[in-house]
Amino acid sequence: MAELRKPIPVKEAIDRVWEQRRDGYTEYIAITDCDNRRLAEDVVASHPVPSFPKSPYDGFAIRSEDTQGAGRNQPVSFKVIEHIGAGQVPEKQLHKGEATRIMTGAQIPAGADCITMFEICQTYENDEQPYMSIKRKMDSGQNIIEEGSEVAKGELLIPKGTIINPGVKAVLATFGYSEVKVSKKPVVGIIATGTELLDVDEELQPGKIRNSNAYMIASQITRSGADYRYFGKLKDEFEASYETVFKAMDEVDILITTGGVSVGDFDFMPAIYDKLGAEVLFNKVAMRPGSVTTAAVFGDKLLYGLSGNPSACYVGFELFVRPLLQHSLSNQNPFLRRVKAELLEEFPKANPFTRFVRSSVTYENGRIHVQPSGIDKSNVVTSLAYANALMVLPGGTRGFRAGDEVEVLLLEDQEGQGEF
Repeated sequence: MAELRKPIPVKEAIDRVWEQRRDGYTEYIAITDCDNRRLAEDVVASHPVPSFPKSPYDGFAIRSEDTQGAGRNQPVSFKVIEHIGAGQVPEKQLHKGEATRIMTGAQIPAGADCITMFEICQTYENDEQPYMSIKRKMDSGQNIIEEGSEVAKGELLIPKGTIINPGVKAVLATFGYSEVKVSKKPVVGIIATGTELLDVDEELQPGKIRNSNAYMIASQITRSGADYRYFGKLKDEFEASYETVFKAMDEVDILITTGGVSVGDFDFMPAIYDKLGAEVLFNKVAMRPGSVTTAAVFGDKLLYGLSGNPSACYVGFELFVRPLLQHSLSNQNPFLRRVKAELLEEFPKANPFTRFVRSSVTYENGRIHVQPSGIDKSNVVTSLAYANALMVLPGGTRGFRAGDEVEVLLLEDQEGQGEF
């Protein structure tokens, strides 16, 4: 007699696995190797930027009070006592009537409080002593980049959980992070079930299909920022399947199996959970595709039994696995970002359960548009190639018309949101 399963709402299923979330581990890696990793700590300014007052131009550093009374017909002259370039430290303090020739980015000498650009100055020599003159009044602080004007010491620069991109890396280098504290990548195990599965390089045979799910899930894991370990395919033999699952749990943080979670004669995963003594969180969800998606807890680890149908498998990962991986990686917004979009074409199919439609989102004139990316059946794989979103159609609806507003989950977006 087939097992009677009671479907639970999608939000409840997500909440049940979310309660099992675990904080991830951290590690230090070289700044040269940290691209696309997530910060495991806040980055705080260890010093002000700039760390000294500096010049934004090539020109002369002077005292503004010495320009009082300067005008078109009344130039004021200065004795040039020093010449400093970027990276050099001034050695002389300015006094009345003195100037320092200064290059862009160089430190302002003591006594100076403004910079005149070369373009407004006249230079000359008198007895081999350089001088410069100016015909305009200058204000205190004019043309000076003040110490700490960009960043103050102790200021929060980049919050924990941020993905390290080239700009973030520049900040890390600026503040001396030769080693960076990042979230350690969780390891997700993958096991494909089904005697009907062929490897990707095998010729098709009657009654057989190539194993697409393992490669797809591996790619989803990589996109989420985690690492994966593939344990191969399971044949429809209970004891061998159980041993593979049991041993795999020692090597991973999360284990995903694809297929084998229905109620057919060769769907062994429910029995494997039972023999493991794992606590089943749910084994049916009120959703399409992927209603047979199953999740269980074994010790401090999660096991996911995802559908063998490619699209159902794909959706199950994004809804139930990805958020926990993102949490482990310190992402403060671990769920897919949800936005509203205008439906471009009719979707007449009734939705007794919440339906997640593989879709393509486009942007035009500030508006978001969405349409199915292919055939909406759980066994269809080709629609996944063009999907950058999941259209969310609530249960109990009887189809949608072109022009209707619908909600979509963005698959390629890195911004995310704090809750489902």
